[in-house]
Amino acid sequence: MPVTAHRPAAVAGRFYPAAPALLRAELQGYLDAVPATPPGSRPPKLLVVPHAGTVYSGPIAAHAYARLRPWRDQIHRVVLLGPTHRVAVQGLAAPTVAVFDTPLGPVPLDDAALATLDALPQVSRNDRVHAQEHALEVQLPFLQLVLDDFSLVPLAVGDAAPEAVAQVLERVWGGDDTLIVISSDLSHYLPYAQARVMDARTVAQVLEERSNLDPHDACGAMPLNGAMLCARRHGLRPHLLDLRNSGDTAGDRERVVGYAAFSFDAPAPLPPEKARKAEDPADAGLGLALLARARNSIAAALGLPLQPEPPCPALAAPGATFVTLQHQGQLRGCIGRLEAGHRSLDEDVRHNAFQAAFEDPRFAPLTAAEWPGLSVEVSVLSPPVPFPVRDEADACARLQPGVDGLILAWRGRRATFLPQVWQQLPEPIDFLSALKRKAGLPEDFWADDLTLARYQVQAFEAGV
Repeated sequence: MPVTAHRPAAVAGRFYPAAPALLRAELQGYLDAVPATPPGSRPPKLLVVPHAGTVYSGPIAAHAYARLRPWRDQIHRVVLLGPTHRVAVQGLAAPTVAVFDTPLGPVPLDDAALATLDALPQVSRNDRVHAQEHALEVQLPFLQLVLDDFSLVPLAVGDAAPEAVAQVLERVWGGDDTLIVISSDLSHYLPYAQARVMDARTVAQVLEERSNLDPHDACGAMPLNGAMLCARRHGLRPHLLDLRNSGDTAGDRERVVGYAAFSFDAPAPLPPEKARKAEDPADAGLGLALLARARNSIAAALGLPLQPEPPCPALAAPGATFVTLQHQGQLRGCIGRLEAGHRSLDEDVRHNAFQAAFEDPRFAPLTAAEWPGLSVEVSVLSPPVPFPVRDEADACARLQPGVDGLILAWRGRRATFLPQVWQQLPEPIDFLSALKRKAGLPEDFWADDLTLARYQVQAFEAGV
């Protein structure tokens, strides 16, 4: 096969606009629509993004790529894996060309990194596999917008076991300057309602880092299974960023394709705040800023002196919080919401602190006399993720005590427990039974249409 220096863009004008100005405007619009997220102490290590035409999957992929904005000048290499759609291959195929072109310009390949893979039996060099493959190509314009200078390690994955993919990834894993991107859609051509059920099940498997996905679950199952194997070994934590399908974006709902975006991040060190459980801990500044605003919201209503509120840019982003008050060790109020809306974190924590102190229907309004013995805890919630289960026994077996917050819903009844409730109810069956009681259901109740969703929290606590 003749070796060429460049791989030209193959699907420009079909999967995304061929005109650079139109392409840039479309993708930037998707990125701008994603709310700013507080940057962690390290960049995301691994992203999972869909690869359909950008009008269908671009808004979902943007939720992953937007997380790279604070790190645009620190990520210098992208290892990009995706499935093969046109040419079958055993193992993984690397190109021999030196550059991949897009309408936004050339993307140089990391020849040295690719050379380190040549000795692996599961890796071959095959430009024909890459020539018309869209799964990798559609990711490049997004990467060109959100990163500065970077080189590419593109690998098309055919029939490959998770361990074979993981062995490849370990060789090019690198440090914080290396990003792994897995290109994969979810279910294909199912009716809208059926696709949502199937995709929710697949999302649950990804969040549990189970390396046994089938291509019917996700067309990029082969690279994704290997990536999740590596993620577990490196202690990365998965987060669902967006889950939709073509029926939600630009297609009809008769035969849809599912799309999800995930970020796998290295755990950050716990802040010096007292955090009972922080699945994705922020730095100390976030905890101090949240607690100051929660306390001041209550103090202002009581006519008490206010304390300084440290600045924290992360509070401008949308977010969902719960504020829990205790007085001399006893619950005194707890109000919050489960999903981020139009309010910023700053607005949300102030609102919920006031509500917990003065409008929790279980308690009389807080008084100034109780202020000296009051403890304030702020929990920042991750987005809830569907938790499909076969039955109650399956739910009990898979719940993570001390980690999972849980939302239970059935025909208009809805209740939640924060992860902190595990301290009082450490057994999953007791936790679930109490949650059903909270929703107004019998302890032994179960129904096929009962739904569960999980979330985690960052928890910050301090006395006043």
